[in-house]
Amino acid sequence: MKENTIPAPAALRGTLADPAMPCPTYPVYTGDDLGATVTAHGTTFRVWAPSASGVTLRLFATGSADESEASSNDPIATYELTSDTAGTWLVHCDDASHGTYYDYLVRFPGGTVNRTADPWARAAGVNGRRSMVVDLHRTDPDGWADDRRPQIPISNLVIWETHIGDFSNDPHSGIPAEHRGTYLAFTHDDTSVDGAGEFPTCVAYLKHMGVTAVQLMPFYDYGSIDESLPRDDPNRGYNWGYDPLNYNVPEGSYSTDPFDGATRITECKRMIQALHAAGIKVIMDVVYNHMYSTDNWFERMIPGYALRRNADGTFADGSACTNDIATEHPMMRKYIVDSVLYWAREYHVDGFRFDLMGLIDVTTMNAIRHALDALPDGVNILMHGEPWAARTTALEPGTILADKRGLAYLDPRIGAFCDSTRDAIRGHIFYQWVPGYLTGACADYADDIRHATDAWRGTVNERASVGQVIQYVSAHDDLTLWDKMCAVRRRMPTQADYEAGEGCEDLLLANRLAAGIVFTAAGVPFMLGGEEFVRTKHGVSDSYCSPASLNQLDWRRAQRFRPMVDYYTSLIRLRRENPAYFGGPRMIVQRDDEVVVVRVGDDCLAINPTGDVRYQSAEDLEMPAPYDAVSKITPDEWTCIYSSEDNYATHHAHDRRLALPPHTFTVWRILCER
Repeated sequence: MKENTIPAPAALRGTLADPAMPCPTYPVYTGDDLGATVTAHGTTFRVWAPSASGVTLRLFATGSADESEASSNDPIATYELTSDTAGTWLVHCDDASHGTYYDYLVRFPGGTVNRTADPWARAAGVNGRRSMVVDLHRTDPDGWADDRRPQIPISNLVIWETHIGDFSNDPHSGIPAEHRGTYLAFTHDDTSVDGAGEFPTCVAYLKHMGVTAVQLMPFYDYGSIDESLPRDDPNRGYNWGYDPLNYNVPEGSYSTDPFDGATRITECKRMIQALHAAGIKVIMDVVYNHMYSTDNWFERMIPGYALRRNADGTFADGSACTNDIATEHPMMRKYIVDSVLYWAREYHVDGFRFDLMGLIDVTTMNAIRHALDALPDGVNILMHGEPWAARTTALEPGTILADKRGLAYLDPRIGAFCDSTRDAIRGHIFYQWVPGYLTGACADYADDIRHATDAWRGTVNERASVGQVIQYVSAHDDLTLWDKMCAVRRRMPTQADYEAGEGCEDLLLANRLAAGIVFTAAGVPFMLGGEEFVRTKHGVSDSYCSPASLNQLDWRRAQRFRPMVDYYTSLIRLRRENPAYFGGPRMIVQRDDEVVVVRVGDDCLAINPTGDVRYQSAEDLEMPAPYDAVSKITPDEWTCIYSSEDNYATHHAHDRRLALPPHTFTVWRILCER
């Protein structure tokens, strides 16, 4: 008799997507020598071009055609590559050495010839149109061999996001003019506003705050900036960098000399070295979900392979950036894994943030995690990403993407941004006037905040581990926290609102409560750089190509809002002193109002978003959590040791009640000896 079986309803047989063209059946090359490899007697060049009928290597003295009076369009030498194993082409050149620039002419049956840079290049000329041979040892700064990743427990992790240009573009940053907006701005460790010595900026500021990890928006070579123009040329433009051109090459616009392919490498390493010396991890924002254009080096080298295509042959566009990388194709998966390993090994990067991770398949994400774990100290390299996409992509059946539905298939040490916490605190991300807990709808979202403080454990949003939960209320995308609060509470914000002038006390109080929730919640706290000094972009929600002046950190504003900066600094210190905040069991106190009260260890965390004093019975805090993780105490032993309201700390429980002032975040603790 046949046994009846019921398939597990949670099983995901594949992400819902549009039908895709099948992956071309090309051979897979497993070697580690794609690109240009410097040897004792020249350089060996290898590319993977299985559909090509021939490949020509062209060598140049410069990285672009405009760098010398001679015709730099004419190569100094050309070589024919020989067909080799698994679809690769190979040639060795005795006369190609460090600093030689090159590209390829790839021929195909039917007569098509594509000029292309090297997708596997590790160095490039200005604007990345020609690749460069590089001896990486010659790019190491002094002391690079002694550089080590900071050893920071995950319970102490505080992630602060910035753009390399935004960090120091402000002329009041205290950074010398020649280094503003560059990698080298991070090498100045004692800067202050206008150099006056009164308020720290840049790396000195991060050290003062206690930030333990800096997440840098993309700094691989991207395609939207003309690196050949001076930094102060208004035609040069500004961009966040989510448009990859050369994945394994640092961006040239952050270099003091974008024409020299080696300079940007050395200066990028110096940036990372300086942050490590300050005890700060470096997280690299990477974009392996799409490329700058459908006309890219991969499409020129291997047409029809690198990007997903709909069944009718058109490009899939789940990224809303014209194309999606086919991460599930074997050689693209290998490329992505190898690329991440390269940045971890060569540049000592401490972590990776995956843009639109919801477009990357779970097999590739897990392969990256496994490969990083195999490196010395690789288990401490961080991984997290956005578990969503902009639109529907195209997939072959059975492919599972790392979106919210696919998180259960990821290694538990791959984290994801928690938009449930973000939207509960501040309001809907796409509808600017829709409120959240702290912007006018506290009664509607109180239960969500209770779950958020516990990293959503016990709910449908629960993750495999609290370390997977990136808790935040603002990031580079969408409105800043301050601008969102202005949009909801003011409807038609004025310049005075954005500048946080008179009459903004309610918004400042809400900002403090938002930070209190994030920094004491289970999980990993994350913030947009400048959130702590009420950063504004004057209502611009997508400033990816807005002027640098709108995007840059305003260091005088930071000084002006020093009390708010000090408040964030004290929250970071509070979290560091209480490792249980990261993942310790919570006892969520049952209440029928807008106030949220949570007990973790011997601390009681209370959020009162209302305009009235509310009270919490101390007796209700005696209820033990599972396994008696929370001990019973005497009702009047509670003392307020931290408050978002000045001068309220040191208040004690009275008559078996904790008094919670209006619009406050407070922490209560048992201080007496038992």
